[in-house]
Amino acid sequence: MEDTTKTKTVANNEEIARAAVDEASEKLGSDIVLLETEGISSFADYFVIISGETDRHLESMAEDISRRSRKMGVHVTHREGSGKGGWLLIDFTGVVVHLFTRDQREHYGLEDLWTRATEIVRVQ
Repeated sequence: MEDTTKTKTVANNEEIARAAVDEASEKLGSDIVLLETEGISSFADYFVIISGETDRHLESMAEDISRRSRKMGVHVTHREGSGKGGWLLIDFTGVVVHLFTRDQREHYGLEDLWTRATEIVRVQ
């Protein structure tokens, strides 16, 4: 007898990262970068780095990215920071999304810290 039950598949890390890029782009995030850190980082295969205009913009993008991931069967493992602080981190275990105001992004300089990572996508 054939099993006709549908199993829900969970998205892989690259799909989650690309969905975060797409969602941020749709919500008018700027200078969006997807870095592959597999083999370089022990805690994430992908980093997504996004700039936003205001604290509310960062919070809104974070919520939209989290909502989209839930629809993909993936839940946030950890969230840190706040829009008011100019920096938010969303951890999906294997994919880390960083949302910054422009000033905070420049201050932290993540792209400079992860120069060995492979840039997969950049959306201006």
